[in-house]
Amino acid sequence: MLTLGQNARHAARALALASGAQRADGLRAAAKALRAASPTILAANRDDCADAVARGTKGAFLDRLTLDEQRLHAIAKAVEDVAALTDPVGRVLASWTQPNGLHFERVATPLGVIGVIFESRPNVTADAAALCVKSGNAVILRAGSESFRTSSAIAEAMRDGLRAANLPVDAIQLVPTRDREAVGLMLRGLNGAIDVIVPRGGKSLVARVQDEARVPVFAHLEGLCHVYVDGAADLAMARAIVKNAKLRRTGICGAAETLLVDQACAATHLAPLVKDLLDAGCEVRGDAVTQAIDARVKPANDEDWATEYLDAIIACRVVDGLDGALAHIARWSSNHTDSIITADTARAERFLREVDSAIVLHNASTQFADGGEFGFGAEIGIATGRMHARGPVGVEQLTSFNYRVRGTGQTRP
Repeated sequence: MLTLGQNARHAARALALASGAQRADGLRAAAKALRAASPTILAANRDDCADAVARGTKGAFLDRLTLDEQRLHAIAKAVEDVAALTDPVGRVLASWTQPNGLHFERVATPLGVIGVIFESRPNVTADAAALCVKSGNAVILRAGSESFRTSSAIAEAMRDGLRAANLPVDAIQLVPTRDREAVGLMLRGLNGAIDVIVPRGGKSLVARVQDEARVPVFAHLEGLCHVYVDGAADLAMARAIVKNAKLRRTGICGAAETLLVDQACAATHLAPLVKDLLDAGCEVRGDAVTQAIDARVKPANDEDWATEYLDAIIACRVVDGLDGALAHIARWSSNHTDSIITADTARAERFLREVDSAIVLHNASTQFADGGEFGFGAEIGIATGRMHARGPVGVEQLTSFNYRVRGTGQTRP
């Protein structure tokens, strides 16, 4: 592990000095290598999935793990999309000249070495590696045991791409062990080699990272995402958004976990919204009002308002207008993504202003909580903290800056 860290540090220095065109060429070569390695990657994924099924894994977790030709093509395409982004390194963020003639520039620079610890989704391997290379950073990837074979095959293909483009192959390294102690070593920084940690996984993983890390962390604990249907919501729009927010993909962090309905429109909106979800195979756990409208609704308790289901289950509550929705979200939200559906722009603006989440939407599905949908090409994660990066962490968020000062012989009196 210490050797991994040393190799990453050397690669980061070399990669930071490469031109933006060189890094983009390396990523295009990596995407080509991913396609060429498709038989190897998919065979590794079949083995990972077979092991998962043998352990009793099913549902959304298995869906996140599984690759096919179409998904692998999408992974390679995402790497090409990142390659096509504007180079984030060397951007002049601000410039000014002082009265003494000194000219100052604040210039974007790479962070250095990024450690990414993730669980079942093998696409994170390619997304994280591509974003780090594009932003001039080296990456050390620690895959979960569930996706270990698949992630190893993806990382090796991308290293082949860097090699073909004459970039340092150790800019992308995957921890070659499933031993959990490797996580602890990364959290301790590998003797100063790692500059920031990004965890991608469940609550227990992220909580461990935040408890033990001795380096900065970009993280979110959970995606407890809410959709609030306001009294001024168009019913047809609300039905389409709620169903998409919950069921498009239930296993992603942007999936809605709680539906809030304004009591002002409950008589007209609640029954069709709940029926749509139930008829689509989604379990609904509701308060007394919601239970009364359909016998299939199960009772909800406080645990449901605090649960990231990552499955076809949603909690539903009728609230007393916007104030009630804001109070519920303030109490239970994980500050990830929350949405309001309303035709009342004043209420929408209040919701956007007062909900303290990384992503707040008006008349749109929470499933847009994705770096690709933001135009970032991909994301390394959704950060719900308030320091440095917040929301989708793309190439710009993976840079820091320094100050470059140009003078003409000035000395300080």
